[in-house]
Amino acid sequence: MRRIIVAFSILVLTLFFIATVSPVVAQDSTPTPTPGPLTFFTEFPSQVVGLGETISIDATLRGGKSPQIVQLETVTVPQGWTVTFRGQGKMVKSAYVEPTTDTNIEIRLEPPKDEKSGDYTFVVRAKGETEQSELTIQLTVQEKLPPSISLSCDLPTLTGSPTTTFRYNVTLKNDGSDEPSVNLTADAPNVFQVKFRLAGQEITNLPLPSKDVKNLSIEVSPVADVSAGTYPIKIMAQGSQASAELDLTAEVTGQASLTVTAPDGRLSGQAYAGKDSSIKVTIRNDGSAPARGIELSSTEPTGWTVTFDPTKIDEIGPNQQVDVTAHIRPSDKAVAGDYMVDITAKPSEGASKTAEFRITVLTSTLWGIVGVILIAIAVGVVALAVMRFGRR
Repeated sequence: MRRIIVAFSILVLTLFFIATVSPVVAQDSTPTPTPGPLTFFTEFPSQVVGLGETISIDATLRGGKSPQIVQLETVTVPQGWTVTFRGQGKMVKSAYVEPTTDTNIEIRLEPPKDEKSGDYTFVVRAKGETEQSELTIQLTVQEKLPPSISLSCDLPTLTGSPTTTFRYNVTLKNDGSDEPSVNLTADAPNVFQVKFRLAGQEITNLPLPSKDVKNLSIEVSPVADVSAGTYPIKIMAQGSQASAELDLTAEVTGQASLTVTAPDGRLSGQAYAGKDSSIKVTIRNDGSAPARGIELSSTEPTGWTVTFDPTKIDEIGPNQQVDVTAHIRPSDKAVAGDYMVDITAKPSEGASKTAEFRITVLTSTLWGIVGVILIAIAVGVVALAVMRFGRR
């Protein structure tokens, strides 16, 4: 039994030693990167530039067998061009390079005053104590167009109602050689909200490569009550060195807005079964344009008749009203109670409006008198009967 306990203890200690020592061994066994040869390179060795432009190229020194001082020199330079090397903003002629650390160098190429369009080749060299590396740079120089962006619209003037969202199809074009980031803004009356959309997405800024064209959708939406009139909207595209403006116009036409009500505001009336009764109805136009050709109609209980005087209104101007008379005749069989009658005003153009009137049907006074007489007769008959037969 003792041997088993000793063997088990040794096994546990062995496993613990392996678990604690193995990560250290694995970490120590990671190979150290081996420095490569000295290399002088840039990510963009071939570029297209504008005429008269001074070019700055970011280059990198990497590798080498050991830390060393590397001399920077030119090998091939086109006639009239000036090549300088810069480090941390200062002109340099050499750089200290470590095998595992990159050293950044700026190569500045300055053209002569009589520079012409064409292809130019530059070769620069990084020369160490025992090794060297050359970098070849190709420049294509062409006439550079001045910064220029433009805005255009085939239909700059749109017409709609006070609730219309005006949508303009606008073309934004870069006519220059630069590739600016363009900010989009608008100057519009405070009753409108302006949104810029590109491919359905709302934007306020976009990159614009040289000679590129973007088709924008500009939405102008009312955010408050808009009166009839003509509203100017200025669209602006602002780049780093160029800008453009475009004048748009939103023409808001007037719109009628009818309301069906009563002179005193109470939508109710009284009538007698089988008899004509009249109520006053007010048709009001709260809109900004005349309402024309207004026809009056009704929806009433079965057996009822409703007519209007007049039956049609030729025109109601903005913020004006017209009173009409509704002649209502309940059914002969209508019992006392409340009934609903819908009265509708429909213009020739625009939405119709309906109001619900409560009509209270009353019992005829004549029938009330007849009822009282019949009750009196019945009471009298009962009284006589009691008096006559009650003595027996």
